[in-house]
Amino acid sequence: MEINPHDLRNLFAQLGLANQEKDVDDFIRLHRLDAGLSIFEAPFWNNSQAEFLQQSLADDSDWCEAIDELSTRLSSVV
Repeated sequence: MEINPHDLRNLFAQLGLANQEKDVDDFIRLHRLDAGLSIFEAPFWNNSQAEFLQQSLADDSDWCEAIDELSTRLSSVV
């Protein structure tokens, strides 16, 4: 049984990234997802991160909502 919520901060931890609120905000500020690109195709992921994102979406896993939120935030024009 998982006890951590499947939110954006925990997604960053799952991806092996710093996951404090400031870290998440800084990552989003520094990275953009080009139009028409799936989140797992972005060039800033390493292979295992991209595979995790792709597989999570394909499996409709509990991470989908957090991945969708991240995709939206990375796609937003600042």
